[in-house]
Amino acid sequence: MIKDYSKLQNGSDIRGIAIDGVEGEKVNLDREAAERIGAAFVKWLAKRKGVNADSLFVAAGRDPRVSGPALMEGLMRGFGSQGCRTCDFGLASTPAMFMATVFEDFACDGTVMITASHLPYNRNGFKFFTRDGGLDKGDIREILIIAGEEEVPQDVVITDSEKADIIGPYAEHLRKIIIDGVNDGDRPLEGMKITVDAGNGSGGFYASEVLAPLGADVSSGLYLEPDGMFPNHQPNPENKDAMAAISSGVLNAKADFGLIFDTDVDRSAAVDGNGREIARDGIVAMAAALIAEDYPGSTVVTDSITGRQLTEFIEKKLGLKHLRFRRGYRNVINKAIELNEKGTDSQLAIETSGHGAFKENYFLDDGAYLAAKVVIKAALLHREGKSIDSVLEGLEYPAEEKEIRIPVKGEDFGEYADKVLKELEDYAAGEEGLSLEEPNYEGVRINFGDFGWCLLRKSLHDPIMPLNIASDKTGGCEEIREILMRFLSKYDRLDTEV
Repeated sequence: MIKDYSKLQNGSDIRGIAIDGVEGEKVNLDREAAERIGAAFVKWLAKRKGVNADSLFVAAGRDPRVSGPALMEGLMRGFGSQGCRTCDFGLASTPAMFMATVFEDFACDGTVMITASHLPYNRNGFKFFTRDGGLDKGDIREILIIAGEEEVPQDVVITDSEKADIIGPYAEHLRKIIIDGVNDGDRPLEGMKITVDAGNGSGGFYASEVLAPLGADVSSGLYLEPDGMFPNHQPNPENKDAMAAISSGVLNAKADFGLIFDTDVDRSAAVDGNGREIARDGIVAMAAALIAEDYPGSTVVTDSITGRQLTEFIEKKLGLKHLRFRRGYRNVINKAIELNEKGTDSQLAIETSGHGAFKENYFLDDGAYLAAKVVIKAALLHREGKSIDSVLEGLEYPAEEKEIRIPVKGEDFGEYADKVLKELEDYAAGEEGLSLEEPNYEGVRINFGDFGWCLLRKSLHDPIMPLNIASDKTGGCEEIREILMRFLSKYDRLDTEV
């Protein structure tokens, strides 16, 4: 039976409703879909490599979501139906699944991570890797077409999958990075207290298998046990409750600093010893500072919603260059790769969401690797009697920030949003006191004199137009919002009562 799985595509990932439990959200990513997608991935991979499917080694891992085991069974059946060697890594992280293609002990031809990042417990999805990195949108589209056209025969004989641990080797890899970076013996974190908040996702290993063996006191860890219902807070460094939890945890424990991960550990953020967040623009600034000495003049590629103060810090304080590009971690990473291919050095691609990818680490968005870089710097500073917040000395922040998500009603929301953006651009270009940001690669970014800015863009997948506002004066965000809403109120398909 031919099926249409196109709606499961979420950029370069697959996302869907995996279990019942939320009213109005019907399951569309079930075991059958996993079987078909698993088989399609192997077919796609064999075609791409120009080999027979039975010569491939394909593996999968999962975050702790309650739907993970069933989807793993489906994937493994789909992989196995193509005659290839398969491996179930069990609980894993997204970066570890990429490294399974790199580590000599595994050398997988392709891997899949079963995760929906920070989304609610009823959601799940797949992220795909080859030795060249994560798949792009076109690859996902092709895999879903194949999955819809050919189902897995129910009478096929499938060999049992191998079982293996990937987190152990990955943790060992991270420990070596920290040991080499600090260059102070096998326990370079002695005397340091570090609070880790895993949000009941996959990241608890970072405390027990990375930091503790290096001498760190990790006794103040929060929500390190995997729990696919995420009972404490959303495992998301962009979530206010999550950041409040890690901030309080650091202060209560009198820790040197804290680290927080999202569910599948491809994103991270930090908190200094005073409980202050190093997130959003702060984590971008931190990551940039960590490469500045070794790569002077390198271009840092970020997403579109970063602020003026961050640009000043990157360019004037650190001596780097800042390219503000588009939202979407693959967009940011691909732009950095493109710059390097064209002869412009770019060592870092990072979103304010905490997706940070270093050239030296395969341009893999790896929250644990970013955390390791922070830990190395913190350890070196600790020996000098300094704290991690000293790295961000000189970084300023806007007085206010706000994001408003404006719903777009009706069909073909993308075309309607494009019309709104074009007319807003024309309006801003001719309005006294306003100026368009140039260059700009996403939506319409408007400067309001010297006190603030806004960016209106369209969501790639949802009928939403996000509006980001930042102001350097108290009350400025509301002033900017009122100007924008007066303009947008004439569009009957926009719900501006938000």
